[in-house]
Amino acid sequence: MTGAASGIGRAIAQRFAQEGAVVRLVDIDEQAAGAVAQQIVTDGGRATSYQCDVSVQSSVKQLFEKLASEAPFHILVNNAGISQIGKLETTTEVDFDRIFAVNVKGIYNCMYGAIHTMKANGGGVILNMASIAATAGLAERFAYSMSKGAVLSMTLSVARDYLVNNIRCNCISPARIHTAFVDGYLRKNYPGREQEMFQKLSQSQPIGRMGEPTEVASLALFLCSDEAAFITGTDYPIDGGFFNLHG
Repeated sequence: MTGAASGIGRAIAQRFAQEGAVVRLVDIDEQAAGAVAQQIVTDGGRATSYQCDVSVQSSVKQLFEKLASEAPFHILVNNAGISQIGKLETTTEVDFDRIFAVNVKGIYNCMYGAIHTMKANGGGVILNMASIAATAGLAERFAYSMSKGAVLSMTLSVARDYLVNNIRCNCISPARIHTAFVDGYLRKNYPGREQEMFQKLSQSQPIGRMGEPTEVASLALFLCSDEAAFITGTDYPIDGGFFNLHG
């Protein structure tokens, strides 16, 4: 899986390892990915970590070929992604290109790198991390929303094109999940008011709280399991009622 060092990525990796999966973690931050792998091993699981910039196709290709030569892989979880705050007129070209390189091209690169191995091994599962921003108009998330809309579209396209190869492709669209990113955002933008704003953001979810990374991880595990063998080409919101329960 990519983006292993994030809060959601860590939770997904640990959940898969708990079920006996051999987890191979990919992140641009080699030290952070290594720490996640070490924790999994300490807890009795099996994990290794690798450094890679998913926005660089040659690096992804080299790494995925190495992984495939060591042992076949049947599941790819694309979790690498970055955020950006800003509306159209405050989003610079540099901002736009940075988001596109990681959130869109990064997922393309990893799916491109994995698809041949999955075809050769009789099938597999690809799970992409999208966001409710893909289908909801969120304030000041212009570039981020663009990127997650692309993730959803790529998911549907890959799911359709590789049905014949026994490859399933779905995506998960979380609403607000309580991660270190949220805490950092509040410290930066609301110094001294972190707790107040945390409560405000939590209450904006109809369910009255933010989601937890472990809840996303449980859904990811299901969608990658044989129990979800009839599910492909689907976007799964995990949103505390965000879309349907505001009335």
